[in-house]
Amino acid sequence: MNTAQFYHAGCPVCLGAEQMVADAIDHSRYQVEVVHLGEQPDRIATAEATGVKSVPALVLNGQVFHINFGAAIADLK
Repeated sequence: MNTAQFYHAGCPVCLGAEQMVADAIDHSRYQVEVVHLGEQPDRIATAEATGVKSVPALVLNGQVFHINFGAAIADLK
């Protein structure tokens, strides 16, 4: 099974996107890991290394998809 990471910071834009992604993604193909960077700041470096520039963002098979704009990754440091 493939893994998808959904990075967010807990803002209203991020929480709305998280719910939409949770409802839309095919859970028979992807195991979704939700990463709240406000609560898990140790994961910011990993998100950046993957190519995440802002949150909310979804990473599928190493490809980053930026969803709307809640906060720049630099603002979370």
